[in-house]
Formats: sequence, structure tokens, C-alpha cells
Amino acid sequence: VQLQASGGGLVQTGGSLRLSCAASGRTFSNYAMGWFRQAPGKEREFVAFISWSGGNTYHANSVKGRFTISRDNAKNTVYLQMNSLKPEDTAVYYCAARRTRTVVASTMDFEYDYWGQGTLVTVSS
Repeated sequence: VQLQASGGGLVQTGGSLRLSCAASGRTFSNYAMGWFRQAPGKEREFVAFISWSGGNTYHANSVKGRFTISRDNAKNTVYLQMNSLKPEDTAVYYCAARRTRTVVASTMDFEYDYWGQGTLVTVSS
């Protein structure tokens, strides 16, 4: 499956952005989806997970209550709504797909089979 992330940009502290990740090439509903991020000089970290149907989601503690993952299987797209952004949210954000119908959250990057190219989010203070 091919993944194309978009929606990044420059935003002030407290602002909002919505990232999108469009999938093509396979049956999207066979895949659980995740968002990860990598800040400059840091390792890639898990942000959010959504099961194949959208019925189960899981968010990292650092973004819980501010970010929301969702998906639209009819549009082959997964979203990450980011509110109350902080400078520490600055990173390249990646979407990833895991071919599974498990509802158990996948939080490790090695669990995912396909990755998008990343979109940069910069939060200014």
C-alpha cells in the first residue's frame, strides 16, 4: 500500500492542524493505521493508533486530550486532528499501515508494514 501524508505546516502555540494520510494500492480496511513523529535529534515515537474499522483508538500520553486519530475507509484516508499545539510537538509526522484486523494497539514502529513520506509540523512559541 502507498501512503501519502499531507497537512503539515507552521502554526503558533495553541493552534490546530489536521494531518491526512491517503492510502492506495490495497484494501484500506484490511489495515490498522498509526501516526508517529520524529523531532530533530530524537528517535521516532508513537503518536496514535486506529484499528481497521475505526472502532478502537489509542493515543500516546503526550498527546492524549489534544490529538485525535480518525479514519474514513470510504476515502481510504486516516486523519490526525491536532489541537492545542505546543512547541514540543514540532516534528516530522509519519503515517504507517499494518496489515491486521487486530484491535490491540500497535505502538512500535517495527509492527508496521508500510510508511508514508512524512509531513513537517512546526509549532512556534
